[in-house]
Amino acid sequence: MTHALGRQQLHLIGGRSHPALTNDVAKILGVEPCKVLLSNFANGEISCKISESIRGADVFVLQTHARNVNDSIMEQAVMVDACKRASAASITAVCPFLGYARQDRKSSGREPITAKLVVDILAHAGADRIMSVDLHTGQIQGFFDGPFDHLVGMPILTTYIREHFDLDDLVIVSPDAGRAKTAERYSTYLGFGMAIGQKQRLYVKHNTVEAKYLIGEVEGKTCITIDDMIDTAGTMCAAATILDENGAAAIYGVATHGVLSDPALERIEASPFKKVIVTDTLPIAKKSKKLEVLSAAPLLAQAIDAVYKGSSVSALFDGKNQF
Repeated sequence: MTHALGRQQLHLIGGRSHPALTNDVAKILGVEPCKVLLSNFANGEISCKISESIRGADVFVLQTHARNVNDSIMEQAVMVDACKRASAASITAVCPFLGYARQDRKSSGREPITAKLVVDILAHAGADRIMSVDLHTGQIQGFFDGPFDHLVGMPILTTYIREHFDLDDLVIVSPDAGRAKTAERYSTYLGFGMAIGQKQRLYVKHNTVEAKYLIGEVEGKTCITIDDMIDTAGTMCAAATILDENGAAAIYGVATHGVLSDPALERIEASPFKKVIVTDTLPIAKKSKKLEVLSAAPLLAQAIDAVYKGSSVSALFDGKNQF
């Protein structure tokens, strides 16, 4: 992916949360990441200095909100503010994984809507545009009064499924009712059957999920459980257990974001999953024989290139990113 000579206005700036992803995106775009000096003062405050001119440039500030999530968000806001004060023509906050996306509404009294707060922080810092991958819910786009490019990991994951599975006996499984719409999109696109697991979350024991019901026929089938993220893996592994109990021949898990908070890997290792596939929207340090990581860099690079050239981002997904 190359850019016309004489048009050197695309600048990609990456934070410290996932430098490998920034470098991979830059390589595909055919640019060098913009030099930025990031450090912390003794009390933890973030220091930022952009080491080259970005005046009049289209700047893309890439920072996935990995652990420590709060530091990652603040660091991105600081970089965006620095770009604004350095007279960048436009600033796009690229958040492969958007922190606090699960807190997108009030489910009971006296609770914040923290996903909106994160978007507001980036907006007030100076972001003209926000780009993210597989939001927990599409309504988060409405929290930003400007262009919000919602990318989907579906092209990466469906390509993998087509290349690695026998397509004759596949069933796409939603691990719970909340992900049924996502599973339906995959099953419709791929032309497979679909099943839905239903969980009961045990609030007396934090981060614990027990699967209870299954809707659909899975006996003797290869089952692929679909979700947007795997955090502690409670939901996914509970679904895998009930699929195993109902006679599934082979069970796989697929998700865009591998958050993998403890004890996720231990649960996956002990589960009936043959393999769990995620993308590298988040850095994954811990290894497992059951875990495979796919690159999200081509997806991000295509979207950044489309925004930079003023072409359609939705066209990259045939409009299937609007939901």
